[in-house]
Order: sequence, then structure tokens, then C-alpha cells
Amino acid sequence: MIHRRAAVALLSASPLLLSGCGGGAEAAPSRPGDDRPAPAPASPAPVNSPRPAGIPGIGPRTTAAIPERAEQVVVASGRGRNSPLSTVVLYERDDDVWRPGASWPAHNGKDGWSEHHVVGDLRSPVGVYGLTDAGGLLADPGSRLPYHHSYGFTSPGTGFEGESLEGSFDYVVAINYNRLPGTSPLDWTRPMGAKRGGGVWLHVDHGGPTHACVSVAKAHMKELLRTLDPDRHPVVVMGYAGWLAR
Repeated sequence: MIHRRAAVALLSASPLLLSGCGGGAEAAPSRPGDDRPAPAPASPAPVNSPRPAGIPGIGPRTTAAIPERAEQVVVASGRGRNSPLSTVVLYERDDDVWRPGASWPAHNGKDGWSEHHVVGDLRSPVGVYGLTDAGGLLADPGSRLPYHHSYGFTSPGTGFEGESLEGSFDYVVAINYNRLPGTSPLDWTRPMGAKRGGGVWLHVDHGGPTHACVSVAKAHMKELLRTLDPDRHPVVVMGYAGWLAR
């Protein structure tokens, strides 16, 4: 846990990080290479590797990007390219079969999805990303992922539809888009540069669209934290339904 005084300094220095996910890079200094192309989010498995039966709605191209060792896949499927509404399902691999959990309503970026996410586009980045780090304003509820409990997860203000953002970051799981795995979700390291955004998380739903994150109900976030197991190499597969089906 970071010291309270340090947390207060972080809050005063980074309001954009806390106004909705995906905003941290807007306050971070830019660095050389901001506009270079994004690297592939995940390496495809070798062509001859055995794979379990496919996940419904996930096409061959997207499936190929899921690492072979991944045994837990969070699928965030958007209603459309420009829609902020989506559905989240956790799939777990069991004897080469993907077994789905419950289907949860979710929100994503206000203006939908992007294949080249940049700061301020109000779209969530499509792709396959690792899930290695968690945290939140509230104490660890039993997370299997490393959990950073900090006042830095305070979420003041209101959302796009006037809803309160209070409690949005009570529990978060960092999505490894333009971040350094193995660090706190609050870490501002942006390997692709600040212009490509960052601070993209799974977090508690506040009843409206996000800046770039994916949000589900608080009870579902707690369930994810207690279920996602680093030994099973969890990833999130996220995008609108048409993109996921490729």
C-alpha cells in the first residue's frame, strides 16, 4: 500500500486518471515514439499447437492471438463498433473445452471500440491482453492476482450521463494495454507512448459509458478477483462482436 500522503499527492497530480479509465496518459509527459505502430497484443500460438474447441463468437484470427498457455479468458463483446454497451463472460479451460460462466452486462468506451486507440477518442482498444495486476480503493477481497490497495483509486466526479463515479475503482483489474505488466494499475509507464492512452481497466460499473475501460457490477468484479489465477495466465479478449468474429 502506498503512504497516504503520497496517495493524496497522486490524486492532486492526476485528476484525469480518476475521471474515468483510460485517462492517465493525458496527464503524463509525452515521450519519443508516441506515434509508432502498436506491437501485437499477444503472440499467437504455434500453428501445430493443440487447441481446445473455439469460444463462441471468437473467430480464427482472434483465437490465434490467445496465448496457448491461457486457461482463463474474459470475453468482453460489444454490441457494435460505436456502442458503449457490451457483455462480459469468463471462460475457463477444462480438459480442452472452454466452459463459460455467467453472462454479465457491461459498459465500454462512450464511442465504442478502436483498432488504434489514442488519448481522447473515448473508445476501448480491441485486442487480446494479459491480466496480471489488480488493485482498488477497498481492501483486498481475496484476489489471486497481486493486489494494490491504495487511496490513489479514489474516483470523484460524474460520468458522461451525470452518474456519480464514486466507487468505480473500488476494485480494478489492469488490462495490459500500453502498460508494464507486473506493476500497480496506477503505474504510468506507457511503452507505446502517452498518445496511445493507458490506464485501461476492468472496474466497477457506475451506470454509464467509460473513457476506454470495461466495467461490470461490483459483485462481478469481486468474483473476477477471486477467480482470475496468475497460474492460469488469464487474458481479456475485447472488441465489438463483428471484430471478435474475424
